[in-house]
Formats: sequence, structure tokens, C-alpha cells
Amino acid sequence: MAKKVSMVGIFPPIPTPFDAAEELDLKALAGNIEKWNKTPIHGYVVLGSNGEMTYLSEAEKLQVYETARKHIPSSKLMMAGCGCESTHSSIQLTKKAAAIGADVALFISPCYYKSKMDNAALADYYTRLADASPIPVSVYNFPANTGLDMSAELIVKLSQHPNIAGVKDSGGNVVKMGEIIKNVRPDFQVLAGSAGFLYPALCLGAVGGVLALANIAPQQCCDILAFAKAGKHEDARQIQLRMIAPNTAVTAGFGVAGLKAAMDMLGMVGGKPRSPMQPLGEEQKAKLKGILKEAGIL
Repeated sequence: MAKKVSMVGIFPPIPTPFDAAEELDLKALAGNIEKWNKTPIHGYVVLGSNGEMTYLSEAEKLQVYETARKHIPSSKLMMAGCGCESTHSSIQLTKKAAAIGADVALFISPCYYKSKMDNAALADYYTRLADASPIPVSVYNFPANTGLDMSAELIVKLSQHPNIAGVKDSGGNVVKMGEIIKNVRPDFQVLAGSAGFLYPALCLGAVGGVLALANIAPQQCCDILAFAKAGKHEDARQIQLRMIAPNTAVTAGFGVAGLKAAMDMLGMVGGKPRSPMQPLGEEQKAKLKGILKEAGIL
């Protein structure tokens, strides 16, 4: 079994920069990480949904892992998105990510054959991954993208596996999140999957979050966590309310293209998403800029 790992904290799921020819821009990736290293974030998710993982070949994924690990200090956790459509491919990629130095493997549910991905299939998938992985595993529930919303019952069942360290839950159902936190094993770690419900998730017992917004507002996201931990709930609540609009803009609103555009506005390298995903138009950029200014991010 892999060693225990702490996933307490705020983790941006970092975008993958591409050049004008839509090839990986690893120099830009390294530069972005060096800037984030100067913020209070606790680690990174490399090749999560915002990293456009599904658009990368395996060789490209390994290049991104290697570049990220080289620039992420050992004091900060590196979670690697390793989910593929088949159990076999996910296990092979996980072993390669672990060899590169990833601390945790994060797995989104396979969803191409979603009508067949019932509780039994998903339990088998995550159990086999956890059995085979040389590093701790995190479940990733993201119904908006996969069309599959893992039940609380299934997540509680998976929490009994000693190598499944936690779950990133992007579903946004805080009642369900509370049910999960109440019934999982004591050291199982629940992470909010969006800054839109970070504070309520923390109040229920989540230990942190994997937050797209943390790419562009790392201080504010970390402040919500710090204030909640310190019992300064009004301070945490005020920041949470201010962050709802910009979070929506770079997630459900404008998506990955919006997050990348926001990074460009803040002096990092976001660039365009890989096609067929489309970049923001000028009108959308202007609207996004206004939202970021109003929230005090820009």
C-alpha cells in the first residue's frame, strides 16, 4: 500500500498552455508554475479537466507531468490526473506518473459508455486502480462533464479502501457532501471541486478544494480556507460571496477558454484552448474582464 498523504489545502487544476501551432508550450507551463509557487497554494492538480487532459496524447501527458514535477517544489503536493476510459490504460498511466514523481493519482470516472457505468462498474474501476497504484488515489466526481454523478453510497464504500485517500467532488450538492463526510472513514479527505461552494463545504468538514478559481485568485481561495479554520466565519463568508461570480465565469460560464483568457489578463500564459474548443471572442473577454475587476481580482 502507498504511504499516507495529506490533501489538506487549496489546489489549482492548472491549464496546459499551447503555442500558435497547438503544440505543448512547456516553457510557458514552467513559468506559470514558478508564479504560482509564490502564492500560498498547497499544491497542484496537473492534467485535470482544466488541463485539457482528454486532448493530449500519452507522450504529451508525460511531458507535462515531467515539466510540472521539475518546477513544483517538494513542499507542494502534485496530484496527477490519470483517468482514462479503460482500467488498463489508467493503471499504466498512473505507474508512469508515479515514476515521474506524482504524489497522488486523480481519476475521473470513465464515461464514454456511461449507460454501463453503474455502481458495480465504477466500484470495480476504482478498486482495481487503488490496488495497482503505487501512490495514493483520489476519486473525482464531475457529473457536469461525465454525465455520471457518483452516489454517496458508492463513495463511502470506496473510502474503505486504504489506498483511496479522498475524493474531489465537483457536483455542488452540499447535502450529499455532508452525507459523504459523515460516513467515510475518519482519515478520508473530501475536497470541494469548485470555489462556488468552498466555504459551505469546509463548514461540513471538507479539508480544502481543487478550484479552477485558484489559478487566478489563489490568495482569496486560501484566505477562505484559513478564515474557516480559524473560526473567522464572517470573513470567510464575505470572500466566498465575492468569489461566486468570477468562479462561475471561469467554470460553467466561459469554461477552460475563460480561465485561460483570465490568466492572460493577469500576466500569466493562458493562451487558446486546443481545438475543437474555441477561444473567447472580444465581447466575451470584455465581459470577463468586468467580472474580474468587480471581484477585485484584476
